Amino acid sequence: MNPFFKAYTTPHQVPPFDLIKNEHFKPALLEGIKQHQAEINAIANSSSKPTFENTIVAMDKAGALLSRVSSVFYNLNSANTNEEIQNIAREISPEMAAHSDNITLNQKLFARVKNLWDNRASLKLNSEQAKLLEKTHKSFVRSGANLNDTDKAKLRKINSELSLLSLKFGQNLLAETNNYLLVVDKKEDLTGLPAELISAAAEEAKTKGQEGKWIFTLQNPSVMPFLQYADKRELRKQIWEAYTLRGDQNNNFDNKEVVKSIVNLRREKAQLLGYKDHASYALEETMAKTPENAYKLLNQLWKPALSVAEREAFDIQKMIDASGEKFKLAPYDWRYYAEKVRKERFDLDEQELKPYFSLEKVREGVFTVTNKLYGLQFKEITNIPKYHAEVAAYEVTEADGKLVGVLYTDFFPRASKRGGAWMTSYSSQKMEKGKRIAPVISIVCNFSKPTGDAPALLTFDEVTTFFHEFGHALHGLLSNVNYESLAGTSVSRDFVELPSQIMENWAAEPEVLKMFAKHYKTNEVIPDALIKKLQNAGTFDQGFATTEYLAASLLDLDYHTQTSELKDNIGTFEAASMKKVGLNDEIIPRYKSTYFSHIFAGGYSAGYYSYIWSGVLDTDAFSAFKETGDLFNQEKAMSFRKNVLEKGGTEDPMVLYKRFRGAEPGIKALLKKRGLDIQPDKKPI
Repeated sequence: MNPFFKAYTTPHQVPPFDLIKNEHFKPALLEGIKQHQAEINAIANSSSKPTFENTIVAMDKAGALLSRVSSVFYNLNSANTNEEIQNIAREISPEMAAHSDNITLNQKLFARVKNLWDNRASLKLNSEQAKLLEKTHKSFVRSGANLNDTDKAKLRKINSELSLLSLKFGQNLLAETNNYLLVVDKKEDLTGLPAELISAAAEEAKTKGQEGKWIFTLQNPSVMPFLQYADKRELRKQIWEAYTLRGDQNNNFDNKEVVKSIVNLRREKAQLLGYKDHASYALEETMAKTPENAYKLLNQLWKPALSVAEREAFDIQKMIDASGEKFKLAPYDWRYYAEKVRKERFDLDEQELKPYFSLEKVREGVFTVTNKLYGLQFKEITNIPKYHAEVAAYEVTEADGKLVGVLYTDFFPRASKRGGAWMTSYSSQKMEKGKRIAPVISIVCNFSKPTGDAPALLTFDEVTTFFHEFGHALHGLLSNVNYESLAGTSVSRDFVELPSQIMENWAAEPEVLKMFAKHYKTNEVIPDALIKKLQNAGTFDQGFATTEYLAASLLDLDYHTQTSELKDNIGTFEAASMKKVGLNDEIIPRYKSTYFSHIFAGGYSAGYYSYIWSGVLDTDAFSAFKETGDLFNQEKAMSFRKNVLEKGGTEDPMVLYKRFRGAEPGIKALLKKRGLDIQPDKKPI
């Protein structure tokens, strides 16, 4: 029996992961497509006069089986994939693209939607209903409903090709990441590396049948600390080049032509739909509205960020020269020497912090902050299906015990999981017969694993990532809307990062650190002196961090503002893009083109700028709490919950933000937070 073909009998109707096998996916996906199409046909061919209920609401509720299956399938393809799942993904991708087109290009269906849109003034809709109608109508128009038959056929072909290319990009990147191992067989080559990283590398070697050696991988918890601490420059260079050449090695997993094809097809699609370029199409429904506005913000920040980064590079080169070395700072040196500068200038060694950031304590801290802000409680559930042994599940309730939702957490790297960190859902919040149906949410990360007798000890960057993804989770969990299409994170890309990024602010506050930062051996609370060091170093290396991020954001926009066919070699295009803005040689974009999965395998095309756009929002929004003198001010917390976290995509994002804050934000708070608020006539400090 295929478990997708019957109602879930699991706690809170979570997917029955223990019963789901790979062979269940394709039949269930095809049946889901079939059932959804039948439901759509019934709506489109109805002889009844179009109404909001029989057309818009009916569409919102249609496709339950397909949604149930695809949420499990695509989430596992990201978090716990295998060759069979990847093959199914390749096979089903054109079917899914065609099915989507069959809905949005259905003339009878669009006629009913357009009839309601044209007569919306007489429908007496409330604001949420009006937003759902607007979103539905725009979705049809932006998906080609107004095209002629010839252009619709072109669009179908483009959509099918794009779906396969994005899938191929992601699969190539996963293969490239998994295929490289840095094997160290001399103990003297490990100098400088932290004990737990050496221990993790020894365990990795053991699992690979190379006991007695040390293996480092391209997973972030391995490669980044290696670059930060390894004394052996040649080995830093070796692993750095492997990391930055992923998808660019002229092998079976090369992504250069994939990138070029995606960029050209996106431009072609946008122009077919009447837009100047893909960025104009992609940003129409965001807070930025146009690529010009996105560029404007990035360019405002670029000059101060680059100026600070140049000073940081000068300081690092000064340290290299003082050590008697005779080489020029290279990108694979930056993290290593920046760590030395931090230690010299602030007496702060990141390894000093890690014992206070055990994963268990950080999790308790996140739960405590959430409880103090919103009254939520978290109880681990053990009698619930999970898709991997490392996954944990929690029942999330209000202070009075009322169910809010279910949260899955999945924290450690593995070969079956793509890199990075993300929040997703297995089912979104919705209302059925006046009753709130609780969502099933998941956060997936790639944190440092436990080693030997030590628990998983996180870097402060990983602590921040945990708070970030938990903010996304709250956006999904606290959603309280009527229609699933508007639930949770179904908002524009440059607003969706506000709930996540505002949570990061609590992580660094001394009052909050003392709640959870406790030594894993002694349970000693993090000392004030160490907190002070952390605060003093708070803006350290922010020139580098902001510049590498902005460089990637500008590269993204440059690709997607092309108005004619991209013919250049991808490496040539990228180099020209960075030369145009004057990026210094010691820094590269945070993501080079061939492993820029946010924009070529994710949903951030022409939208990577969103993190800094939301950064403006989150620093301003957190100021609302700071100004009261109470980090957990209940009035502000309730306002943020009611006006942002619960509202999903039911209203314009800026309307929601101003309802919480009272005004639009400016960039001053962000510049100050990052230490970039320098006067034009003054050198950065």
